[in-house]
Amino acid sequence: MTLLEVVNLKSGYGKMEVLHGVSIEVEKGEIVAVLGPNGAGKTTLLNSIFGIATIHEGDIRFQGKSIRGEKPYRIVKMGIGYAPQLNNIFPNLTVLENLQMGAYLRGRDPSINDDIREVFELFPEIARRKNTKAKSLSGGERQMLAVARALMAKPKLLLLDEPTAGLAPKAATTLMNKIEEIREMGLTVLLVEQNVKKALSIADRGYVLVGGKIVLEAPAEKLAKENIEKLFFGQI
Repeated sequence: MTLLEVVNLKSGYGKMEVLHGVSIEVEKGEIVAVLGPNGAGKTTLLNSIFGIATIHEGDIRFQGKSIRGEKPYRIVKMGIGYAPQLNNIFPNLTVLENLQMGAYLRGRDPSINDDIREVFELFPEIARRKNTKAKSLSGGERQMLAVARALMAKPKLLLLDEPTAGLAPKAATTLMNKIEEIREMGLTVLLVEQNVKKALSIADRGYVLVGGKIVLEAPAEKLAKENIEKLFFGQI
């Protein structure tokens, strides 16, 4: 079943167009990677889905329904969670308080505490620091908290923007393994990543985005055999 469909999307910020006719599909239960160099428009794609960027043309459909023009809080309620690359935690709140903020739109849902326990089981690294202010966490712990906070909204689709950026190799591998576990829990993941090898090691399919356009789409196994770096710079 197609969970997310982006159709001929032209979007950006104000009058500036960053994406030039991008189309992608994400099936339920998949991990789909969007790969590309800096400035390719990867974050803009996620921001467009999440209602942050300006959409000039095209459509975005979630579970068959257009979400173009919806506010981010409405998109969260519909079942899309987002862990952006930057400013993705509340540094002066504790780990536990960050998770509670992630569940804010759920109101007085009695299952929130159960979900916090489940998230701590998935991320024991941050469970041990639940009463610590988030600003004192390591880079890897911060990224885990950002993903965990997004999970607290109970999404069907999780958008992740460069989750391994700036992480040491061991922390990056740990986080990628967690993303696989999240998929096993029944979630669908759209992953924007510059670390091609790590992204393709867990993805089912991938898109290569260069200069605001999709230049290649293929199963992850096939993409892993391509010279992605040359594609990034338009040499293929």
